[in-house]
Amino acid sequence: MAKKETTKSFILRLDAATMAAVEKWAADEFRSTNGQLQWIVTEALRKNRRLPKKRSASAKGEVEAQNESQDTEENG
Repeated sequence: MAKKETTKSFILRLDAATMAAVEKWAADEFRSTNGQLQWIVTEALRKNRRLPKKRSASAKGEVEAQNESQDTEENG
């Protein structure tokens, strides 16, 4: 089975001064510019409680087990 892509690419335009500041910050943190921008966005989302909640592995397993049980009952 093919693995689903977990990232989405898009173009971001920043003025030169902002881009220079991001590049310097990235270098100070030993990150790539792209990695720094990802971190900035993730932190802003986290601080504003906008990140989707992650489902635990056990919760995923429980949902899959319920789905299999329902399929078995329906196809029984």
